[in-house]
Amino acid sequence: MLSKAIGTVTAIGPVRDSAIEMEVDVEGSKARAIAYPCLTGPVAEGDRVLLNTTAVNLSLGTGGCHFVIANLSREPGEEPSEPGHIMKLRYTPLQRSVLSVEEEDSAHRDAIERFTSLDGLPVIVGQLHSQIAPAAAAVKRLSHPSPGSGPVRVAYCMTEGAALPIGFSRLVEELKNAGLIDVTITAGQAFGGDLEAVNVYTGLIAAKEVAQADAVIVCQGPGNVGTGTTFGYSGIEQGEIINAVNILGGRAIAVPRVSFADPRPRHRGISHHTITALTKIALTPAIVALPVIEEMKLNLLEEQLARSGATLKHKVRVLDGSPAIDELRAKGVSMNTMGRGYEDDPEFFLAAAAAGAAAAQFVTTR
Repeated sequence: MLSKAIGTVTAIGPVRDSAIEMEVDVEGSKARAIAYPCLTGPVAEGDRVLLNTTAVNLSLGTGGCHFVIANLSREPGEEPSEPGHIMKLRYTPLQRSVLSVEEEDSAHRDAIERFTSLDGLPVIVGQLHSQIAPAAAAVKRLSHPSPGSGPVRVAYCMTEGAALPIGFSRLVEELKNAGLIDVTITAGQAFGGDLEAVNVYTGLIAAKEVAQADAVIVCQGPGNVGTGTTFGYSGIEQGEIINAVNILGGRAIAVPRVSFADPRPRHRGISHHTITALTKIALTPAIVALPVIEEMKLNLLEEQLARSGATLKHKVRVLDGSPAIDELRAKGVSMNTMGRGYEDDPEFFLAAAAAGAAAAQFVTTR
């Protein structure tokens, strides 16, 4: 059920290119809210706004703020039209048009049609949004491109598995500002990237042919959905994306969800989410990157993969991801997952960095 309320904007900030955070007053109570200008138009202090209050009413964590449905202080029809005919958020009251790379009117249509193969392009496939920072930092820090070839380019393709507006992610803005991600692509119903794609396949094609990426990270945005059941979680898409990478001729590198701080047994060591995606969903092989960590912990991770049968299909590699952590710290990029920072759960971030280190080796040799 959709819960709604009308509020008044009492303060604006911070403001990103595609999202406006604000404080609103709802019947005398102050709350945090987010507006996406591409859907609502501009929002200013003093405006009356129609809010979706569902997440707050349900006491959710990620997404636990109000979202602006409409700015009631603006007259209808004030928003300028945008190019493109592909609808995202299709058949909802907030559906919007985008110019996707595949469209005939797109300047990139010819490049998409010329595509034949990813030619071994390394593609890091994650499960949680917080994995993209260590992965990107490792690629940038550890790649050694050929002399005269220019800096390594990293593309991030955000799927529709969790948050749909890429503007919701503060992390993506941090990574772009730090020079760790060069271009963003939003695939499926996700929207707001530098490039728009109809699905993950054309998102990957755009990463190679349009963004000229040397490595790609594919992962959902913030707000992973989990139910505690075998198949009922949004990160299961990892297996499907591994298949897509192989179908298109890329090199799939899976980021395992690793933790020794999560209190839930099903997520201890390698999460059951990763095991399910690798053994039951991925029909084609990937490199599964494990971090250089304490020997007993690493042995447990290797045992979990072997016991699950994942090693019959996928190749396990152990790599040092610590240089990526140094890179993130040097650039002031935050590391947080499930409310835990690096010091609380280092293996989580080191595993993602290890995947980036694996990708960097292939960037070197391409």
